[in-house]
Amino acid sequence: MMSGRDRRSRRRLSPPSPARRGEAVKGWLYVSPTAVFVAVLFVVPLLLVVRMSLSRWPLLTGDQGVNAPDNYTKVFNNRFFADSVVFTLKYTVLATVLLIALGLGLALLVQESSRWKGLLRASFLIPSSLGLASASLLFYVLYSPFAGPAADLMEKLGWTFLGSPNAALFSTVFLIVWRFAGFYMLLMLVGLQGIPAELYEAARIDGASRWQTFRRITLPLLRPTLALTTIMCVTGSLLAFEQFYILTKGGPDNSTITVVQLIYTMAFQGQNDLGVAAALSVIALIALVVINAMQLRAFHNPDEK
Repeated sequence: MMSGRDRRSRRRLSPPSPARRGEAVKGWLYVSPTAVFVAVLFVVPLLLVVRMSLSRWPLLTGDQGVNAPDNYTKVFNNRFFADSVVFTLKYTVLATVLLIALGLGLALLVQESSRWKGLLRASFLIPSSLGLASASLLFYVLYSPFAGPAADLMEKLGWTFLGSPNAALFSTVFLIVWRFAGFYMLLMLVGLQGIPAELYEAARIDGASRWQTFRRITLPLLRPTLALTTIMCVTGSLLAFEQFYILTKGGPDNSTITVVQLIYTMAFQGQNDLGVAAALSVIALIALVVINAMQLRAFHNPDEK
């Protein structure tokens, strides 16, 4: 009599039936548009950037041959590299903490409210409908010491929103929080609505306080949503460009240059060297992958396999 192992081995060795081959072909046909899209718009540009990072590649003359690892050496020797990394990390931590905390707080507020729920949702989501570049231009005018609504007051106080490194940083963070708080509130609200109401009823019957319910039920069950929002927020903050390019241009005194802004400067301003800019892009990509992997590990539930 044939054992189960023998039957499985024979099944693996036997050729697939025409029906199964047809299903496999159909599956490849379904996935092929996405595969082509990823290959053309991600894999090929990524390989080109890696190739550029290992070559002498001026902006106007193109590929001048391999010069590895000169481009990477120039990146680490750049006088703005360390400052841009420190500033980007500082901005990322500040923006992420504020956005996640405010997004969760607004979501809890909207979830608890019944009478004003629709009005609150609309009010918090309206800024999210505005593009980041448009919002940056709007705040550039609001922060202006010449045409802004607070121009006279700023002149009397001798202070400007973008006149010092700390003022420029916090003014830009305020713009980002205003623009994205509603979006993160919406993500948090979706996660909150996925928590069964029976758990909260059981907690109230057991006499749990609001803080105990939040700490023991809401936060643990909101872990996947918190992981998603944190990764999105950290990734977006590490790749910040438009808001600082429009509001500060890296000033004052080159104190608000982000890593992506430094890549742009290396490629199209000053050095006009695509090879060095590509080397910094590769370094930023590797750092981003490592940071995201660390975040996934931090949010991983040890009870889940």
